[in-house]
Amino acid sequence: MQPANIAPKDRLIVPLDLPGTAEAEAMVARLGDSVTFYKIGYQLAYASGLVYAQKLTGAGKQVFLDLKLHDIGNTVAQGVKSVARLGATFLTVHAYPQTMQAAVEARGGALRILGVTVLTSYDDNDLEAAGYGTSVKALVARRAAQARALGIDGLVCSPEEAANVRAIAGAGMALVTPGIRPAGTEAGDQKRIMTPAEAIAAGADYLVVGRPIVAASDPRAAAEAIVAEIAQQIGKGS
Repeated sequence: MQPANIAPKDRLIVPLDLPGTAEAEAMVARLGDSVTFYKIGYQLAYASGLVYAQKLTGAGKQVFLDLKLHDIGNTVAQGVKSVARLGATFLTVHAYPQTMQAAVEARGGALRILGVTVLTSYDDNDLEAAGYGTSVKALVARRAAQARALGIDGLVCSPEEAANVRAIAGAGMALVTPGIRPAGTEAGDQKRIMTPAEAIAAGADYLVVGRPIVAASDPRAAAEAIVAEIAQQIGKGS
């Protein structure tokens, strides 16, 4: 069941995976009011992106800082406290119990902590190569249960896992899904993907859609089409 208080436009998160703030500003200008929520990851964060995050929040946009923190508890906690002062809505940490606990205890203001379960570029073979003796499905389920017990605000997971994660995490936890590809677009480096409508139907609250929008000849039109697909799917479930 989708939260009724999130507008379709606010469910779309566009990653600014760009080399610098000039390029990010140009993309935000092209998208205009078609997008209200932006994700800043490693590429832009390390190129003055954290300063730019404050500019976005000051302009009334929401910001998702995808920094995937993971370290000893105190280091994670101090990092979370610093991020909370930037005005971001979401911050990611890897969904290891100690890391999640430290982040939850340190969050402040409006900042919400998202646990990253298993990267959407991983499949069972990748987990085996990394030394995990379990499947993607089993590891995601375990981390979702741990996240709920620790009071995490939400989880990042593949849309393929969204329905199972929702059943474990309950209605109160936000589910953010990358690996979204509109029908007819290429998967790129994602291995576990769905269309926007499929992901919403599976229980996702927020969709992270990058290259199908940022690399489009008309990014604004691409964003508007995805928001319309989200709205249509929500209407079917209401």
